[in-house]
Amino acid sequence: MKQSSAKAEPAAADGLGFHAIDGTTPAFAEVWGDTVDLAHLAWSIVLGVAISVGAFLGGKAMLSHFVNDPAIARAYAMLIGLGGCLAAGALCAVLFRPKRIVVEHAVDEADRLGVLERLAEERGGIGSLTDLPPSAVSELKELGLFELFASYEVSAKTTRAGEH
Repeated sequence: MKQSSAKAEPAAADGLGFHAIDGTTPAFAEVWGDTVDLAHLAWSIVLGVAISVGAFLGGKAMLSHFVNDPAIARAYAMLIGLGGCLAAGALCAVLFRPKRIVVEHAVDEADRLGVLERLAEERGGIGSLTDLPPSAVSELKELGLFELFASYEVSAKTTRAGEH
């Protein structure tokens, strides 16, 4: 777990910063590649442990009255405890909503051409549209990318012809 000292600065710049009731910004940490609020993480751990252990112990106590073999009662109680883990995860997902701010931006033609140029510089390059199977060509057309690749291919050929 990597703790972040930055307190949602990019979000605050957009006026979408997160603030606790007392006006402070919550502490965030990076866990498994995702950003989490440390207070919500702590509550999630407490709820997860309480619900799953409670389900396990409750299941073990209940099953011990119905099952003669204690090992089998314990095994089934472990399954009930796993169900408690799932229930705790669902509860925490409802209580503690994601903190992400998704910002979408339109990609213009220059950005796309820049990506194609970087791909062409890599070993092997992009290749040619004529080498593609018909299913790939139809998929490129459905995505509206066929014209982009075709225009890049034509411009690359004219650039290479101008160099010779």
